[in-house]
Amino acid sequence: MSMLVCLNGTFIPREDAQLSILDGAFLYGDSLFETLKARGTKILLLHEHLDRLELSAKLLDFPCDRQKIEASLRQLAASLGSPTSRIRLTLGRGSHSSLEFPPAEKSWYLLTASPCEELTDAQREAGASCVSAPHQRVNPLSHLPQLKRGNYADCLYAANYAREKGAREALFINPQGQVLEGATSNLFALIEHKLITPPTGKLVLAGVMRRQVIDAATELGIHTLERPLSKTELLGAQEAFLTSSLIDILPINALDGQPLARGTTWQALRKTLRLRIET
Repeated sequence: MSMLVCLNGTFIPREDAQLSILDGAFLYGDSLFETLKARGTKILLLHEHLDRLELSAKLLDFPCDRQKIEASLRQLAASLGSPTSRIRLTLGRGSHSSLEFPPAEKSWYLLTASPCEELTDAQREAGASCVSAPHQRVNPLSHLPQLKRGNYADCLYAANYAREKGAREALFINPQGQVLEGATSNLFALIEHKLITPPTGKLVLAGVMRRQVIDAATELGIHTLERPLSKTELLGAQEAFLTSSLIDILPINALDGQPLARGTTWQALRKTLRLRIET
């Protein structure tokens, strides 16, 4: 399956998808996005992603026709031909003539879908090597880290730093030594048989899969605490793992070259997740 492209409800060839040089998404990184995963023709956690997008749009006074977007997503899903697909939903306001927001009728939404490879069982068992990000999480306004914004440079630089170091993910760590999240993932650690995850707020994104993991842990009787997590605690945890809509759950095997203990709680959580999400 080649990439599918849908602009404002109309399917177009990939090469016809163009963005004006005056568009706010290009000029200022002023866009919102969600990354979704589909298995076959089923988009996983569709309503949860749209809930977050709608909240983000409300916080930033962003035009968002949820009903139309959802109809286009369902039309897109019916055309998917790969076992697993990565879907990107992007919202833009349109072209600017000044720093004033364009009229709502100038806004647009774009859907793209392309095949993606699931992690193999062997890759999950091997786990992910992580490094500490070399810079701090950007926080220009207190609520913005809760949104999936097009201004994503801090995560882009951190993710590429990890690749340069031969790692899968970079973890943001604040000046107090607290681990916040990954460039593209949320973080959990099992400490004294309790599941710990950094609290959402000014610096941590409320990931869709993060919420699902917390709910799955509750279902399994695993006590979950949302509290600050230090790097020292993470290195001494019984086990730790990353979560996102694309990877589901992936154990961490090392941080900055120091190995982490491995456990099996993530396996039980993933099994419960798949039952919750896919049935």
